[in-house]
Amino acid sequence: MGALAAAALLFGAAPARAQTAAPVELELRAYAERHRDEQVALLERIVNLQSGTMNAAGVKVVGEVLRRSLDSLGFTTSWIDLPPTLDRAGHLYAERKGARGRRILLIGHLDTVFEGAQRGFQRADTLARGAGVYDMKGGDVVILYALKALASAGVLDGMQVSVLLTGDEEAAGQPMSVSRAALVDAARRSDVAIDFEPDAGSATVAQRGATSWILRVTGRQYHSGAIFTPDAGYGAVLEAARIIDGFRTTMAGEPYLTFNPAVIAGGTQVAFDTMALSASAAGKDNIVPRALTATGDLRFLYDSQLVHAEARMREIVARHLPGTSATISFADPYPAMAPSPRNDALLATLDSVSRALGYGPVEALDPAKRGAADIAFAAPYTAAINGLGVRGGGAHTPDEWVDLRSLPTATARAAAFLLRLSRAGQAAP
Repeated sequence: MGALAAAALLFGAAPARAQTAAPVELELRAYAERHRDEQVALLERIVNLQSGTMNAAGVKVVGEVLRRSLDSLGFTTSWIDLPPTLDRAGHLYAERKGARGRRILLIGHLDTVFEGAQRGFQRADTLARGAGVYDMKGGDVVILYALKALASAGVLDGMQVSVLLTGDEEAAGQPMSVSRAALVDAARRSDVAIDFEPDAGSATVAQRGATSWILRVTGRQYHSGAIFTPDAGYGAVLEAARIIDGFRTTMAGEPYLTFNPAVIAGGTQVAFDTMALSASAAGKDNIVPRALTATGDLRFLYDSQLVHAEARMREIVARHLPGTSATISFADPYPAMAPSPRNDALLATLDSVSRALGYGPVEALDPAKRGAADIAFAAPYTAAINGLGVRGGGAHTPDEWVDLRSLPTATARAAAFLLRLSRAGQAAP
């Protein structure tokens, strides 16, 4: 038996039941539709709670709102604190220890990318705007109401389900071996991990990882009339230009590998804040610059691709123009979620659920079209899929929006998906 076929049997993607919704699945859909207004009200409530990653108090308040609902569903909940040195709020964890079907981990996050004053919830008919309404407080609402639907139908009891809502997905605490330890531990105890990042029109079974890099270049401060001579050398700015263009020429065109120089400052005096990604520089046009700092990201689909790219970048940095020197360092990476047959089998099950409920097919999203996410920390240990949240757009912009009609659709699909996973290997209901 092939790997894909074996995985399909394990996760219940049997073609015989693919296009037919069981009565209990139709009940789940009806519950989601009846409770749409409740979902919108909860979304409004938590969007109006400001929870930028660095606003630890706000993140915890959002977590407490969701925690009370999870408690009412019979979950055992706890707040996972992180060491003070990480300067992050921590995570909300909830668990039901059943005895039926796959062990399922549901992943979301409580924080938003916006720091400081954030846009509150603003509704206009079927659309709503606000910080985190799409990425990903809408997904958190889907998680909660999918579980409520299962409880209402009397099928949550016995299921093995855990929920981890991280408090720092938009800016993970460093080192990530510490800030993501709880996620890795939960994944190790699970058979399936499902992330509720926004629905991009397709589900994600493979996505790129990301890391950041910092380039520091030095040159000799000298009169510009002597540039390119042995005494003056080439200066920090030209050396940085050589390095960054070298990155471009060596990596351009490689599938799924990109690098982006995001912030750069060079001159005779440079102040660079790597935490806030802000910089200032000063100099004169008749002085060869002595310093430059640049930072950016690097994205990849395979861990081997990251290792190879970092090695090539270090080689380019090591070839100095006369009178210059440079160093490059890399941060802890968000890992990639590489393609795998077990992830494809999950997609097949989700697709069959969606069709059966009348929502149409679900296809695989291009791995290049979704950013790094927490699901990648779980993927090495379990079958994984992402993108089961709400539909909308404008993530990470002031114009972030959500289509409120997608709340009941995503909720019903997720609930039926969880039910099929919990009944994998059993007779069809």
